[in-house]
Amino acid sequence: MPESVAVAAVTFDRPDDVKTLLGALAAQTAPVASVALVDSGKSPVQDIAESSAANVTYVRSETNLGGAGGFSLAILTAMASGADWIWIMDDDAHPEDPECLQALLDAANERGLDVILPLVVAPGQPDTLSFHFRIDGRLTHDRAEVAKAGFLPGVGHFFNGALIRRDVFFRVGLPDLRLFIRGDETDFMIRLRKAGIPFGTLTSVALSHPAAWSEVQEILGGRLHVLVPDTEFKRFYFFRNRGHLTFKHKRLRSLAADAVGYPVHFARTRDLRGFRAWLRAYAGGVRGNMFGPPSDQGF
Repeated sequence: MPESVAVAAVTFDRPDDVKTLLGALAAQTAPVASVALVDSGKSPVQDIAESSAANVTYVRSETNLGGAGGFSLAILTAMASGADWIWIMDDDAHPEDPECLQALLDAANERGLDVILPLVVAPGQPDTLSFHFRIDGRLTHDRAEVAKAGFLPGVGHFFNGALIRRDVFFRVGLPDLRLFIRGDETDFMIRLRKAGIPFGTLTSVALSHPAAWSEVQEILGGRLHVLVPDTEFKRFYFFRNRGHLTFKHKRLRSLAADAVGYPVHFARTRDLRGFRAWLRAYAGGVRGNMFGPPSDQGF
């Protein structure tokens, strides 16, 4: 009997993107048994879910769970369906072509992997990656350059498009909802590595997802880079969670890079307020406090 796949997806006030995602999932040549869609938005999309050609289990959350909590609930719902594999999606992502899932399944089985990911490309710019890879010591967003590898072991951009065998979650757990947004994917990847679960990126297939080019700030002639999200809201969670994960997982190289990279970045941009905000959030993460969702902002 063929192995079954359930999608775990989250959405927050992106009805048009949800339509695109569900349509792309229904068009996959490898069958998607079901879609667990967790909706934390202010404008529910239940009608879109119920009218889709995909088999959608719609889960309404009146609490904003963030990306981490939303993915956890969606993954559990997908697991409860009995599916062998869980395919994880943001609402603003979708498979580039109908062969994506089948290619991931074939590559995972050929390589004996329980976790595999596609590339992620920018909407309307299929030759350009939304998230960089470091090839030969240099950052690149060039899809053709990365695609030459065929498969990149031990690296990948979670969670979009991550195809994960159900049993993996029993071994490493679910995304940590304390992190809320920006960092849960890194934490999960580190847990995979610590558990000795091999994974990698299949470079012959891709998802479309909005790019994060503006966040990458290269310093020291490109030998080092830091990520600086575009909004104060996202910067707080990214800096806090990065500090927490650096301390939790004893990531000494990350600590050294941050201790150099962020002060240099904020000095170069003459942003004293930004430096103070980074230091406060990062230190809070190291101390293990300031967790959970915001009290007065939406995600």
